[in-house]
Amino acid sequence: MILATVSIAQMKKALWTATALTLISLLVMIVLLSVRIGQQSTREEARPADVILVLGAAEYRGRPSPVLRARLDHALELYRRRLAPRILTTGGPGGDPVFTEGGVGRSYLTSHGVPGDAIIVENEGESTVQSTAMAAEIMRRMGLRSVIVVSDGYHIYRVKRMLQSRGLKVYGSPRKELNPAPLHERWNYVKQAIGYLLWRVGMPV
Repeated sequence: MILATVSIAQMKKALWTATALTLISLLVMIVLLSVRIGQQSTREEARPADVILVLGAAEYRGRPSPVLRARLDHALELYRRRLAPRILTTGGPGGDPVFTEGGVGRSYLTSHGVPGDAIIVENEGESTVQSTAMAAEIMRRMGLRSVIVVSDGYHIYRVKRMLQSRGLKVYGSPRKELNPAPLHERWNYVKQAIGYLLWRVGMPV
């Protein structure tokens, strides 16, 4: 009886130790990933490619939110520099019964002089993972092999890895943001690190 009690106690201790080590390893991984995401967030890699991919963000009844507009303006600048002949806008309705983020992005770009036939739209994705997967499939079908990703800086690392996993050559180009709040940015890095790890184990978020 005493031996059985000792054995159970040892098993509990081993279990707690294993759990603690797993949590510590996970935290270390999140910290290291957050650092990489932070480094990528300010890295300008734009160079000639087949297409510019704009990640969707909120729209308000057909008008782009300030975040989406900033992303579209940045993509517009890259397009005018002739770094790519096409722009691919992404994003589904997000609860809007009429408009989609991808469609609003297209309208904004055409109103700023981009020809309609130079714009590709993905307008069904409800998350970063979905939009990225659908955009990659569109690119595959069109024979587009290289892409400049335009989004907020903290977003670039995860999207790059998702597209690279599908065999694409990917360059990050974060949209310009004046005086971002440091604490908010670091929290975004942590959230993106967690999202990346969940994606790696097959849990799309």
